[in-house]
Amino acid sequence: MKRRKIAVAAGFCFSFFLGTLMNLLFIPGFEHHQSNRVHRSDQEEEHADHLQPRAAERRVHRDSVSAEPRSSHPDLARQIHERYNEVVRYRQHRAPWSEAGNPLRPLERRRLMDLAQRGSSEQLKAAEMMNSRPVDFNHGSSFSPLPAKAKLDFDINLNRNMHNPSLMGCSDIDNVTNVQYLGSGYTKAVYKATINETFSVALKSVDFGGHDMENCVKKYASPEDCYRLASYKIVKEMTLLQRLQHPHIIKLHGYCYQDSNDITDTLTAITELGNPLEMIQLLQTSWEERFRICLSLVRLLHYLAHSPLGSITLLDFRPRQFVIVDGELKVTDLDDASADEAPCSSSADCFMEFPARNFTLHCSSQGLCQSINEKRNLYNAYRFFFTYLLPHSAPTALRPLLDRIVNSTGELRWGIDETLSELEKLLHLYSNGLYLLNTTQAPRAEYKRVVGASIAGDNYRCWPSYNHEGCLLSVFSIQEAMDVCESHGQCHAFVLTNQTTWTGHQLIFFKAGTASLVPDPDKVTFLRVTG
Repeated sequence: MKRRKIAVAAGFCFSFFLGTLMNLLFIPGFEHHQSNRVHRSDQEEEHADHLQPRAAERRVHRDSVSAEPRSSHPDLARQIHERYNEVVRYRQHRAPWSEAGNPLRPLERRRLMDLAQRGSSEQLKAAEMMNSRPVDFNHGSSFSPLPAKAKLDFDINLNRNMHNPSLMGCSDIDNVTNVQYLGSGYTKAVYKATINETFSVALKSVDFGGHDMENCVKKYASPEDCYRLASYKIVKEMTLLQRLQHPHIIKLHGYCYQDSNDITDTLTAITELGNPLEMIQLLQTSWEERFRICLSLVRLLHYLAHSPLGSITLLDFRPRQFVIVDGELKVTDLDDASADEAPCSSSADCFMEFPARNFTLHCSSQGLCQSINEKRNLYNAYRFFFTYLLPHSAPTALRPLLDRIVNSTGELRWGIDETLSELEKLLHLYSNGLYLLNTTQAPRAEYKRVVGASIAGDNYRCWPSYNHEGCLLSVFSIQEAMDVCESHGQCHAFVLTNQTTWTGHQLIFFKAGTASLVPDPDKVTFLRVTG
């Protein structure tokens, strides 16, 4: 019995040792940009390739023709094929300038081509017919989704015209500073970095320790193929960022391929940097700023509903997929966006399920669920944004219109066109002070106007305020400022600043006293003398 226990213990220890050894051999560690400063192998050779297109073309030919098939997992090959086809499908809607030539750097273009798997000549010929008949992924042990010629044509046609004269590349991020980890999801890790000590960007790359990579490597024991699968999500996002250029979509600044973790040509996307959207902090801001976020979102969803690629839905619609740039909301994660409309044979097939309620949409005569992408986006906007941000602390005269907007989107009685129209109408009312016409009355108190003076102290806190140490609010007019002061029991004065908000409203400091009145040539102060 004792020997058997010893044998069992020894077997357990051996199994643990073997498992640890396999992890070390097959799971690469993630070398982030801070440790290697986005260092890439064979830097001098790659720079020469940029300057010598012929050398890059020879490398393309070598990799496309002579490489052997590497994937022995039909299921993994099928997933790579599907991801690849998705990118190609979005690229088929070519921009007007795409026929004039390929503006992409030769080496970077070759590396995008290399994301495809490689195979024998027979498989390549069969792949040429993949659009006309299905591919059998269970036949044989290797797979190649594209012929060599298609690889030569595969790029994302990044626009380097007068509006975007120079995309960033590896040389731009070789010596980045102030690298800071921002977060990660299932596939990507995101870092903040500073280029040339002045320009901050976001760097996106496949997270080797993320959910997608870890699960794939455990299942297939093929880190390089698993990386190819994951990297297609970044390629897809880059493609969409280039095709869907809009003020409320994050900008693509460039990209870089480098060798890392024993995997060749790992991809880093360089994008515009924004501040993470923190809903708790957003709830503490003024109604005007919260309305700006909702208006930005609706303008974005209106564009997505009528985009050059068709109606696009954000399948992973959560606040964390958005950032704030100069007060405006922008979507930063498009790897789970889709332009596929759900097919149907009857309305029963057009069922949308959400945690709080469900909807059944109409099945059109074309066999597609009518406006399902648009409606899904709109309801998600309602449940994640509108219900929390729009009604609270809004001007009294605007609340009936806001309630109508929230209720109509929550019931999906409106589409995105109607929703945008109503929000733009609300913006017009607010920006022009029309919400004050039926609510403003003559002030009950009298005020003394003091030019060239300010109040340094005597602060009190109010909510919501633009300043956490005092009561700083936006108003349309002096009359509205008087109304606000009279509604605050602590208010005995207010100071006009020379700052305005995005709607043109003026920022006013409301004060609890006048003891700290000091000269200030840029300010005007109103002292409450009666009432």
